Amino acid sequence: MFIKPELSLLPAMIAIALTACGEVAQLPVAAGVGPHPQLPPPNPTLIPTVNIAQAVGWPANGKPVAAPGMTVNAFAAGLDHPRWLYVLPNGDVLVAETNAPPKPEDGKSLKAWIVKQFMENAGAGVPSANRITLLRDSNGDGVAETRSVFLEGLNSPFGMALIGNDFYVANSDALVKFPYTENEIRIAQPGTKVIDLPAGPLNHHWTKNILASRDGSRLYVTVGSNSNVAENGLDKEVGRAAIWEVDTKLGTRRIYAGGLRNPNGLAWEPDGGALWTVVNERDELGSDLVPDYLTSVPADSFFGWPYSYYGQHLDERVQPQRPDLVATARVPDYAVGSHTAALGLAFSKSKAWPTPFDNGVFIGQHGSWNRNPRSGYRVIFVPFRQGMPFGDPVDVLTGFVSVDGNAFGRPVGVAIDKQAALLVADDVGNSIWRVTPSTDVPGSN
Repeated sequence: MFIKPELSLLPAMIAIALTACGEVAQLPVAAGVGPHPQLPPPNPTLIPTVNIAQAVGWPANGKPVAAPGMTVNAFAAGLDHPRWLYVLPNGDVLVAETNAPPKPEDGKSLKAWIVKQFMENAGAGVPSANRITLLRDSNGDGVAETRSVFLEGLNSPFGMALIGNDFYVANSDALVKFPYTENEIRIAQPGTKVIDLPAGPLNHHWTKNILASRDGSRLYVTVGSNSNVAENGLDKEVGRAAIWEVDTKLGTRRIYAGGLRNPNGLAWEPDGGALWTVVNERDELGSDLVPDYLTSVPADSFFGWPYSYYGQHLDERVQPQRPDLVATARVPDYAVGSHTAALGLAFSKSKAWPTPFDNGVFIGQHGSWNRNPRSGYRVIFVPFRQGMPFGDPVDVLTGFVSVDGNAFGRPVGVAIDKQAALLVADDVGNSIWRVTPSTDVPGSN
């Protein structure tokens, strides 16, 4: 019987990887949280620490644990790897059922191949459904009664935005738009490509999120890096690790901000109107580095990647360095823990929520793979005051990992629905969770 060479080597590779897991955090997760996180010396290992929760899904009637004073229920279940959410003006909820596109050039090195196998074990290896599904809660009871394929035949879709009658989708390789009619449950007309987005056979960070400007004249597009720290060459990073600004009428684009390794969630701060994002920082510097972060993003700002992290802390793995760029590197506003994989971002500014949840941001943390012990695998809330983070984060949803270390679910995108409730996409649990204060928001149960 013929056995592929990589399969015959799998036990040895796993043994190597498990040996590397001997590297452990010296600081609690909280040390890497807040406006002034602790940044200890790097602790790289030959094979990266791999410590990821195996995806098993929720048991019957299982669900996350809501914070005291909150209630959680399944808004929708039985989806196919739901990753991102968008709430239409009429209250319909759109969910991108999606996963990574084929990446034939990714994972060719021994180290990358080992990490890839563990990632697939964590639920990241399923084929992409390549569709957007519409969920409608007609009677307002907090559960979607209507489910319809809104768009299909897409290419690893992620971000969504409606501007007037134009519905935009960020595929992994292009920004496209479709004609939209209010209250329709399916778009059958073909889309039109607006611009290409960085992709190709490597396409390391494939998710592309979008956010419309207040006047609808521009779209802001997140484009993650094509590597951890440019180890594939800077020529593979052109246009990446950045937020783009796209003119929706002219179809032109520019780099709005750079040096952002993997930005995902985007939102406008309600009071001052600043653009905010959450960013996944680099790996393989040890369990205590580098904190992911939440930050405002001024135009033409630079955040260091790949040359430095958290301002001007040099990453010596990157050669040659660019001291001219490092000198301009902006310090993020607020750290949210090392390797937590902060993805979803949604501002809450509503008296339907009790203090402090009436002013701040909900963040979906997908969970670490490069930290021992694990971090993330939860939804948190960061309070705001006068347009800036204030105080410590508060757990909103936990219980995504079992006592024996398996993942029932992993939170990704978050959104606020028309009734001010929080929606959370769970791509391992294949569900959308709905979180409300126990009595204040209509539809809670």
